[in-house]
Amino acid sequence: MKHEDGDSDTREYPCLVRVSDGKSTKFSTKVEPGELFKFQAYYGNLLKSSMSTLRKRDKKREKLRSEEAAKRKKAMTEPIVLDGPKRGKGRRTHQRKVRALLKQQESQRKHQEREEEAKKKVQLA
Repeated sequence: MKHEDGDSDTREYPCLVRVSDGKSTKFSTKVEPGELFKFQAYYGNLLKSSMSTLRKRDKKREKLRSEEAAKRKKAMTEPIVLDGPKRGKGRRTHQRKVRALLKQQESQRKHQEREEEAKKKVQLA
């Protein structure tokens, strides 16, 4: 812009921001100079949050987690047989089996409760 005869221009001009998704949606807004830093902070946060969804999937980790879940499910449903002596040579093995059986029963009870709660929620909805 041209200045006339040494006049200094002290006006501040708004910034025009245009956004498009590359297809049909388009937005534009005017940002006043006093609000520019605030706008940049909000816009930066928006960009960061949208970029986090573009992260590459870790397929190895997903596979490992699904295998672990399958093992837990199998352990929960597979019956534990208590055999062997309570005393003597196989005592520790027997104690481990008893603890595993109690843990399995507890997890089955919790699973049953979760299923009942889910059924109640479906019935209420």
